[in-house]
Amino acid sequence: MTPAELALLLRPLQFFNSHAAGTRDGLLELGNTSEPRVLVWNPEVIGGIWHADRTLAHPGSRTFRPVLGEHSLIWADGQRHRDYRAALSVPLVRQLHTYRGMIAGIVDSFIDDLTPGTKFSLADWTRALALRVMGAFVFGMDDTSFLRPFARWMTRAIGSRPRTLAYRHLRGGLPTAGPELDRLLVEQARAARRDPRTLSAHLLAHDSPVAGMDDDELRDQVVTLLFAGHETTASTAAWALYWLHRHPEIGDRVRAELDRTRADEPGHDGSPLLDAVVSETLRLTPPVPAAGTRKLATDCDLGDRRFRAGTVVMPQIYIAHRSPATFENPRRFNPDRFLDRDGTAYRRPITQFFPFGGGTRHCPGAQLGQLEVREILARVLRRLDLQLVEHRGPVEQLRAHTMAPSPRIRMRVRAYR
Repeated sequence: MTPAELALLLRPLQFFNSHAAGTRDGLLELGNTSEPRVLVWNPEVIGGIWHADRTLAHPGSRTFRPVLGEHSLIWADGQRHRDYRAALSVPLVRQLHTYRGMIAGIVDSFIDDLTPGTKFSLADWTRALALRVMGAFVFGMDDTSFLRPFARWMTRAIGSRPRTLAYRHLRGGLPTAGPELDRLLVEQARAARRDPRTLSAHLLAHDSPVAGMDDDELRDQVVTLLFAGHETTASTAAWALYWLHRHPEIGDRVRAELDRTRADEPGHDGSPLLDAVVSETLRLTPPVPAAGTRKLATDCDLGDRRFRAGTVVMPQIYIAHRSPATFENPRRFNPDRFLDRDGTAYRRPITQFFPFGGGTRHCPGAQLGQLEVREILARVLRRLDLQLVEHRGPVEQLRAHTMAPSPRIRMRVRAYR
């Protein structure tokens, strides 16, 4: 293992920050092994990867492959990957408006459980909330108490970075869900096909492009949807609330903006500042620091260097988003960088700002996740007066390949508004 690989393994955020602040060319080779790996954050090269994505292989994560399963849509390739995206495009993109009321009801129920004086772990609260919402997306609104063992499994596997590293390097891999939880998830998914609003119904419909999958494949998709759909959303919502309470003047501006909008329409069209807060949160503290691995099918040039076929290329979200060449004062939380002078939303090029990846692997749930985060922020800011409780220790917590606020960051409910 090279020094760079060791630094990336043991102190990844410090490693990322050291390269984001440097004057490098946006490429870093990690070693001259039989399968060389290259970190990429150069915008021009990133654009080339997105453009050529259909010709690249997507080997996925060695850490998470046994957890999510061999059939996971995250590393499906070719026609099977296109079939999964087609099956999920209707609920995740075309029917977004049908989910807003369901999200709002769940968020309000979680807020109702908080009483003045209550102190709570911000990351734990948003994670429980987002898992409940994702459970409703996948299985419907019936009893989802079986999600508790799923949450315990995730905490055991990725809740502690030292424990995760020990599992991966000393125990042969992360712990799996176990046959009983796998069976329960499959049974619930097949039962949920009766509710046409659920993701399970769209996967299992007789005219679905992936209809007829067996229990093993269905299990892998359900676990993938639950994990990917709640972990990243929960982290984004928690980070946004953290930043808004670290910078209360921005929080006051968002509340004033929300006061000018209808309570049932918290974002996108009428709340550009709220949208900018979400975008700036995704820039400064992306829930996933890297955008997924690609493998070169042929020898090709990346930037000014040539790499041979078989090289694994890893687009780096965290480093690209903190590059001073792209973002002025990149470590400062400044939502105004995502607003034009007239206060309308400003869209950054996907070669510079890509919290949901890009190319053929752009996250299919990106719009739904952002809708959920906006609902959480709008309802919390409208209903609660919160105080950020001081804490000691690092702000960030790495959970395998995701980055969340430390569970030690706590909020106190001062009052209801």
